[in-house]
Amino acid sequence: MSNGQFERSQPGHGQPGHRRFRDTHPVPELLAPAGGPAPFNAALAAGADAIYCGLGNDFNARRGADNFDDETFAEACRAAHLAGARVYVTENVVIRTEEMPAALALVRRAWLLGADAFIIQDWGLLAEVRRLWPQIECHVSTQANVHDARGVAWCRELGVDRVTLSRELSVAEIARIAEEGVELESFGHGALCFCYSGVCMMSSLSGARSANRGLCAQPCRLTYELVDETGERIAPAGWDRPLCPRDYCTIDDLARLAEAGLGSLKVEGRMKAPDYVHSVVSAYRGALDDLAARHVPSAREDEARHELLRRAFNRDFTNSYLDHRSDNDMMSYERSNNRGELVGSVLASRDLGSSKVRRGGRSGGRDRFRTVTRAEVDIRLERHVGRGDLLEIRPVADPSQFLTVHAQDDAAAGDVITCMASRPMEPGSPVRVIRSQRAMDAGARAAKGEEAPKRKVRVRVIARLGEPFAVELETADGPGSDASARAAAGTESAVSARAEGFVVEPARTKAVSKDDLVEHVGRMGQTPFEPVSIEVELDEGCGMGFSAVHKVRAEACALLEQAILAPTSAEARGASIAEAPTAAELAAANAATRERVASVSSADTARADARIAVDDAPVAEVCALVPSVEVAKAAVAAGATRLYATADAIIEARDGGESWPAGVPLVPWLDEVCRECDHDRLDPLVEAGLPCAVGNVSELALSASRGAVAEVRPCVPVHNESCLVALERAGARGVWLSPELTLDEVCALAEQASVPVGLVVSGRTRAMTSEHCVLQAADRCVHDCATCGLRQEHCSLRDRSGALLPVRTDAQGRSRIYSAYPLDATPQAGELLAAGVTRLMADCTLLSADEASLAVERVARAVEAAREGRRPAGRAQGATSGHLFMGIA
Repeated sequence: MSNGQFERSQPGHGQPGHRRFRDTHPVPELLAPAGGPAPFNAALAAGADAIYCGLGNDFNARRGADNFDDETFAEACRAAHLAGARVYVTENVVIRTEEMPAALALVRRAWLLGADAFIIQDWGLLAEVRRLWPQIECHVSTQANVHDARGVAWCRELGVDRVTLSRELSVAEIARIAEEGVELESFGHGALCFCYSGVCMMSSLSGARSANRGLCAQPCRLTYELVDETGERIAPAGWDRPLCPRDYCTIDDLARLAEAGLGSLKVEGRMKAPDYVHSVVSAYRGALDDLAARHVPSAREDEARHELLRRAFNRDFTNSYLDHRSDNDMMSYERSNNRGELVGSVLASRDLGSSKVRRGGRSGGRDRFRTVTRAEVDIRLERHVGRGDLLEIRPVADPSQFLTVHAQDDAAAGDVITCMASRPMEPGSPVRVIRSQRAMDAGARAAKGEEAPKRKVRVRVIARLGEPFAVELETADGPGSDASARAAAGTESAVSARAEGFVVEPARTKAVSKDDLVEHVGRMGQTPFEPVSIEVELDEGCGMGFSAVHKVRAEACALLEQAILAPTSAEARGASIAEAPTAAELAAANAATRERVASVSSADTARADARIAVDDAPVAEVCALVPSVEVAKAAVAAGATRLYATADAIIEARDGGESWPAGVPLVPWLDEVCRECDHDRLDPLVEAGLPCAVGNVSELALSASRGAVAEVRPCVPVHNESCLVALERAGARGVWLSPELTLDEVCALAEQASVPVGLVVSGRTRAMTSEHCVLQAADRCVHDCATCGLRQEHCSLRDRSGALLPVRTDAQGRSRIYSAYPLDATPQAGELLAAGVTRLMADCTLLSADEASLAVERVARAVEAAREGRRPAGRAQGATSGHLFMGIA
């Protein structure tokens, strides 16, 4: 009877074992998307080191994907771990207070099912996971809007293991941030959001679908006209999608990203099909393996990888951000759908006439027919096509009249092929492959799990006379593995197992040879393992039956499976993870933290009031966000008791020698973007003891370190009590709530806060902030924002309904797009004040002095009416109540 044992050389399911192409620079982890089991299988087969996916459809940024249930997720984790890959669960949306128990229960459940880490946006959810289960690995999502070293260092102090950076960062910025010692993840391929992730309101402002809740309607892919203040179009003909970027592609930049210290290269695409995932991951797998091996690919190898990418879904490619650029060459103004790869053009067409074809079914006892036109289209190829490839033919004169045809056979560059089409096409029309049949077939096979990768193992066979026959297996992706071989993100420490069986006896007839044992032990067949080396220790004259050898080998494989899976099993993890808290338990924990924070924040606020020489703060403050000193004076004259001004407005006033109105606080309204290049401009506005409104965690960290009195802007979304408490604990001494909240949610959070709470009740809500200047769609860029005349005009985007969305570009070349309709929440002033919302703001960013005066006066009158127990005036004509009565999904 055989006996076996398994062991690990070190405890725990290790971190990714990155291969190194230089002594100090590991090759980044290849992180693939999976919107469900089929693309998960495709990613694994293509060589992904790690895969990110959603469990359920409630709390992840791709709620429209198939995602996973518990059973399929557990199976996926098992397959990934056996292959040496890791699995990250996305909980990258904002969480409502009442959802927090369920969101935490999901974390716990996914952890017990085998998840390796969680990608989190909501600061409240992150704080709770770190408090409850410090053993769980947490990654900060790109939705959290982190884009500099200071913000990453702040995350490090929270105990996070990785930060996913904003897509807009350059290689130089990544290198600087990597010095903080936190593992960095960044998107390297796939669709680009036009707006900085996490601060986009464009989708929710046009309906109930919010990007912050995983249901983005992708308004950036729609058509808009860029118009001047007279309503005249100023964009060239055909440039109808001014918010549609090309897709990101960094396959030619992997070496410099690795040198910069990037830890994980992420492929976007949880809504993509298995063939897309398989093609893209395969291409990057090959390139990263070459980088690790210091192998320069041949021109043919390099072209094959690029072809895989071009024939997968794409809007053409860009890598502009890596070089700190955001010019027109990164945009896909003409179209938002798949461009595929240009492979030729139409040579000629022949109309074959029309015929009637019977439709399915009958009408009134009579057959139904439809008229079908047929044509032959001759195409001269500049690049090869394959049998079954879907080709798009798009006329130059009217691109909207495109059609698709199928390639009938394989054909090479230089060939002329004939395809059947529904109508003739004009000569010269470009022809593109928009779906590769070969890629579809490969993706389909991989999606079924037919190409599951084998984990490479080193084998040691021990056959000593008088001792048990033994087989030892050790994974080959730990210490001692060949750096030039593919080593997926398995474990830093090798996993090993040993099985023992029969006692080896002298041979009665023919003795076994080393070659015999190599052959029979090396047959691992249906197991998840593949031997890369087999070492045999064999005494002379040993005899044995090969069926007994097979039995020991099979047991060794089974024990190795157990060894690999044991650390992430529910049995191993269940004993060390507490139950998820109830709503009452969360509320009690938050109350205890809030009590500790309150005493500190009250003292800081008092010091701030003293520094700015203001009397005791009133019950309610009429606030105004102003773009200039002129507008500020008008706002104060109309009743504003607290002023906020953008960083650029404060700097311009200082440089112009202008003075702000005396007797009211002036609070810097810092940018929602704070990159390394922004520090010299923004940091001086953060002063000890003085208030400032921060737009991201980098500015919050700076405020805390300098002893400033930070107010968190609405672009840092606070949707739950845990987030509110976490930010208060981090130094927030005031909070401005998100425009995506309902009136009930605003009031509930205000009642729970121990710091002043504000809400913007008037003005145009900022919908987007982009690194790319929207005005470049006019094709007039002078590449000098300071002298750009177009910036001084009041341009807008006109949507398909004719509504105008104002556009403003700042001196840094960043654009902000605003809602087409002004907000007026002043009729709800009574409910807001009663709940503890003490700061009501008129956002005067887009207003003249006269318009600002009217807006501020309306807020002041609403506050006065609420104080006196009267109902404020009704909503202004043409204004909206935002999401106060229509919550986001």
